[in-house]
Amino acid sequence: MDNKYWGKHLILNLSGCPTNLITDEDNIREWSKTLIKAIDMIAYGDPFLKYFDNHDPGYTFSQIILTSNITAHFVDTHGGAYIDIFSCKDFVSEDALKVCVEFFSPEHTESQELYRGPKK
Repeated sequence: MDNKYWGKHLILNLSGCPTNLITDEDNIREWSKTLIKAIDMIAYGDPFLKYFDNHDPGYTFSQIILTSNITAHFVDTHGGAYIDIFSCKDFVSEDALKVCVEFFSPEHTESQELYRGPKK
């Protein structure tokens, strides 16, 4: 990340994930731990993980990290995983994507990096 930016936001859209992987609380929690280690972050407290049975049922996840946060929404009906990683500390986006693919086995992935700032 260029020093002129304050932070990096990685947006991952995973589709075609097997339902058993995105509805398994233990798998999601283990993914979180593995992801945080892989991108060299520090978790602050325990993650929030809650199943919502609404128009698009699935888990919502949020983990505060020392340098910002990681959030995700998993949608049972179509095997979607929508993951956001935001940090003022740089990280390797490819490492984050690799962990997500390992844990959720998507058929298709899309990613986008946004740089937040500018740094003053």
